[in-house]
Amino acid sequence: MKSTPLSLVAGVVALAAVTGFAALTAPGDEGVTEAKAAARLPVERSSLLCPAPSTSDLADTTYTSFTPAGEGGGEAGAAELTPAEPLPADEDTPADKDDEAEKDKDAEKDEDAKGDKGDEDKAADTKPVISLKGLGKPATAETSKSDAPALVGTATGSFAPGWAAQQTTVAAAGGARGLLGASCTAPDTDFWFPGASTGASRQDYVHLTNPDDTAAVADIELYGAEGALKSDVGEGITVPARSSVPMLISTLTSEAAENVTVHVTTRTGRVGAVVSAAEDEVGSDWLAASADPASTQILPGIPADATSVRLVAFAPGEDDADVKVQLMGKNATFSPAGNSTLHIKSRMTASIDLKDVTRGEPGSLRLSPADGSRTPVVAALRVVRGTGAKQEVAFIPATGPVGERATVADNRAKGSVLSLTAPGETAKVKVTTSEGSEGGSASVKTYTVKSGTTLEVTPEIPAGLKGGYALTVESESGGPVHAARTLTLKESGIDMFTVQTLPDDGGTVEVPAAEQDLTVLDD
Repeated sequence: MKSTPLSLVAGVVALAAVTGFAALTAPGDEGVTEAKAAARLPVERSSLLCPAPSTSDLADTTYTSFTPAGEGGGEAGAAELTPAEPLPADEDTPADKDDEAEKDKDAEKDEDAKGDKGDEDKAADTKPVISLKGLGKPATAETSKSDAPALVGTATGSFAPGWAAQQTTVAAAGGARGLLGASCTAPDTDFWFPGASTGASRQDYVHLTNPDDTAAVADIELYGAEGALKSDVGEGITVPARSSVPMLISTLTSEAAENVTVHVTTRTGRVGAVVSAAEDEVGSDWLAASADPASTQILPGIPADATSVRLVAFAPGEDDADVKVQLMGKNATFSPAGNSTLHIKSRMTASIDLKDVTRGEPGSLRLSPADGSRTPVVAALRVVRGTGAKQEVAFIPATGPVGERATVADNRAKGSVLSLTAPGETAKVKVTTSEGSEGGSASVKTYTVKSGTTLEVTPEIPAGLKGGYALTVESESGGPVHAARTLTLKESGIDMFTVQTLPDDGGTVEVPAAEQDLTVLDD
């Protein structure tokens, strides 16, 4: 019985911490004091993962890292992206081991001589590829290596809230030619990728990157127009600690399907997941994960000059979904002729060819319940610009609203266009163009986005800009705003482009207010 008071004190303290109660009532009091309102405080740690950029000898990649200026998660901190460790070599066979036994004897003689050099190589492998020096100014790094690794990044303290990073690759020629842009993503346990393919003209890879010090185990499920695609090798994929594993999707199944939804989950651990898609004679880009399943999805930023737009959607639940398909254009919302609704069978991939749906004006797509059933769906767009040999492809996944703040890190003096859409009420947003990575002053401009429309703006270039800059969008008033940035670079006579969406950066979190009140122990 002597341990009872101590156990009771510990229980009271734990209850106060977990539930967020401001105080606990002593026996005989009339009720429990209500919890104070939760405060929103800056996060103190952020994680981002970037996939291995390209295996082409003709590709150049730029990494950009950025944290907006403002309230930070502490006075000190850092933001670094370092190489993921390479995968361990395959285990040798007994015959290999016999051969290597002799080699080891010779190798031992050189061990001491190579020791110092080995330490130097190891240090180089773990040296950050890119580090931020301050807030409000992007840092950049470049590589042309065909074996450039995936990157694992952490930001702490004042660098953590709103930290964003992007890798942008220009592949000038070859089967994977194109402009490939990927916003580095936070690790998670569940990802949906509608818009992938196992067709003969596509080479799609799922890249799985593990940021942690223990192995993760992932499953990859594939769904075509008729349901699940048979796969014997998509289960139990081990992703070693701090490593990245690319999986060619067409090798996971013997079934060829033009439109495939890829579902990545983890049994243990967490990963970053993204799909690289290369299409013969069309181009290549990264396909980011769709927003979590929901009955309404917004896909912002379809370029005005799109020559082909394909919607791919999937209903992951047990019920079919009937959705309204609406384009939020420059001046109004309307349904594309002949494609006002889409029926999505449960656990089957559905698609619509919307062709040149924007017809010279920027637009965004809204999917919403057509029958009031509110069945959740995921979705993405395959967008093509140009014709013939000058085609280029990009992907736009469904995305969440900007929320308090969202950032896209890599923008250039020419070729950056920001799309803002307000699916509900008219909204006002503040857009900040940062300092340049090598010089230039930040600028701020406010835009009003009318209800049910898409506003396309060319960002105000920072005065004296040198290098690249970051774009930060903040909600000021009105309804939610969804955003996407299109980056276009001309290469070999082709307007290569990539589109990145701007969901809320999660720079702040709710922290319950709690305090201890041990009067509950009074008799």
